[in-house]
Amino acid sequence: MIIDTHCHIDLYQNPKKKLQDCVKADISVLAMTNLPSHFEMGYAHFQSLKKIRLALGMHPLMADSHKKEFNLFLKNINKTSYIGEIGLDFSKGGITTKEIQIDTFSKILNVVSGQKKVLSIHSRKAEKEVLELLVKNNIQSAIFHWYSGGLNLIDAIVEAGYFFSINPAMVKSISGKKIISKIPKEFILTETDGPFISENELPIQPGQIQPVITFLAEEWMISSDEVKKIIWSNFQNIIKRLK
Repeated sequence: MIIDTHCHIDLYQNPKKKLQDCVKADISVLAMTNLPSHFEMGYAHFQSLKKIRLALGMHPLMADSHKKEFNLFLKNINKTSYIGEIGLDFSKGGITTKEIQIDTFSKILNVVSGQKKVLSIHSRKAEKEVLELLVKNNIQSAIFHWYSGGLNLIDAIVEAGYFFSINPAMVKSISGKKIISKIPKEFILTETDGPFISENELPIQPGQIQPVITFLAEEWMISSDEVKKIIWSNFQNIIKRLK
């Protein structure tokens, strides 16, 4: 019952082997892509897999490629029920392309509105704007990946029915712990965001979410097995929306 709802398998050194490792370990993974062209390159390798799904993405920090890739996004949208990584990033690294990001994100949400899709959302320094656009476009199923926004917005995100995916880096920081403690347990999922997080000076592996399970067990004062059951139930609840 290992659930990794946000992992970039295609960005590891040997993606094919990493994918085989995930199959052998029998873990459930939502594999993100950063651009539609990356989705096209990987799609054939994921098609026959039951527990590992490839998501169609348009990363906000790759806004310079959005215009030329958007038609590819539309071309591939019916090949998957999972959309990600998409969203907005108004941090120092992304603020210069703010208008392009908003335009692309708005178009994507408009296209998927009313469709049965699960979205994995990037929202750094743009959490309020992301939430407003999701609600405006009547998006039913979204997961705020590695949320780092204000505590005061969490209730509104939950009220909209959206989930949060928690990774090992979050349980190591004071701000991350505060965020996690504010989220109702039925809205929490696990992720690694591999290979962007390191464990013991090595890139974190897909499904390496035990630090999160351990932290939640202490936070909720229940056993690790009970935590896994709750995460599994939450994952099933969001997957049911696709049916």
